[in-house]
Amino acid sequence: MPTPQSVHFRRVAVAAIALLTSSALGAQRAPAGQRGVVCEADNGGLDLPSGFCARTFASNLGPVRQLVVTPDGVLYAALSGSAGDGTGGVLAYRDRDGDGTPDERASFGPGGGNDVKLHDGYLYFARNTSIVRWRLTPGKLEPDARMETVVSGLPAGGHGAKSVIFLGDTMLVNFGSASNSCQQTDRLPASPGKDPCPELAERAGIWAFAANRTGQTAADGRRWATGLRNAMALAIEPRTGLLYAGVHGMDQLRQSWGFSNEVNANNPAELFAQVQPGQNYGWPYCYFSNQYNRMVTAPEYGGDGSRSERCTGVSRPAIAFPGHWAPMAIAFYTDTAFGSAYRGGAFMAWHGSWNRAPLPQEGYRVVFIPFRDGRPEGTYQTFAIGRDGPTALRATGVAVAPDGSLYISADQNGKIWRVVHR
Repeated sequence: MPTPQSVHFRRVAVAAIALLTSSALGAQRAPAGQRGVVCEADNGGLDLPSGFCARTFASNLGPVRQLVVTPDGVLYAALSGSAGDGTGGVLAYRDRDGDGTPDERASFGPGGGNDVKLHDGYLYFARNTSIVRWRLTPGKLEPDARMETVVSGLPAGGHGAKSVIFLGDTMLVNFGSASNSCQQTDRLPASPGKDPCPELAERAGIWAFAANRTGQTAADGRRWATGLRNAMALAIEPRTGLLYAGVHGMDQLRQSWGFSNEVNANNPAELFAQVQPGQNYGWPYCYFSNQYNRMVTAPEYGGDGSRSERCTGVSRPAIAFPGHWAPMAIAFYTDTAFGSAYRGGAFMAWHGSWNRAPLPQEGYRVVFIPFRDGRPEGTYQTFAIGRDGPTALRATGVAVAPDGSLYISADQNGKIWRVVHR
């Protein structure tokens, strides 16, 4: 029978061999609290802050979008189109041995969705025109029960991708606008805005539905907040229970209205906003100007980039980001694995811009927003970008695993990464 001293010696020897092997491969092993994930020497193509490393969790996925992780560690991912292998619209993964790569994989459901969320034992999948769900069985990747349609007939076209979040038994769904700025002719230079904008009755806001009732249609929803051109990123701050959203601003101030390249590149701001029921966030009549640090009247409605006559009562954002970065997903971080500086804050995925030309395109990253006492504090900091250049990472999803590691997805990269703290 081995003595305690011999057992200790063997454990030390095994640990030393593992460390040498990891070093020889140019890899770094995460702490035991994050289950020994072995990072890649180049972090899977990501640049991260000092003290963090990453491993490619899955690749060749096709257009992977938002993510969610169950309490027992199953990762679900939405696909906005066909998977790389032609399988279903929801991907599922489990890493049983904790090395940072999945040991089990599955796919199911119809294709073409943007978001996945957990609520009351169900997995919800937000498609462009419907929200569907499956009852999950603990310990299994794929649901045993049939798919149920919670709500159908949602508005399509324009900003048609849907995101979903839950406040108690209320399901909140983002309805993006059908147009850029509610012009009489969409994206035609100098075309004035429709006044009043008819889209606001059915789109450009957040709609509320019953979370646990199937067979609903768009007509069963009620408008919960308005003036949000495309609130793609939605998350509940866990301490306060308040909803935060990342909102896409409108485009083409230069092309349509003759603003300078610099003003066009940085305006309108992309918003990180606390969203309250019944509030108006300005679109299409107003936008937040990074130039003047306030809401200003849109040129479609007579604005010159500085006046604010149409903006009385419009809610300000918590943080105004540069223009055209394209916010995609938010994940609040409540774990301790990343250290006290990250606890309570929010990670946010950004897809990158297209309307900043001829200035350089920007965005293409994951940022971290610090919070104190449930409120944003200060500004943001870049957490992850692509090593192959400033536009290499097209981030679409972020989710926190039970061990405190962070998953990042990117649709045009077709990848999911797992980030850990060393």
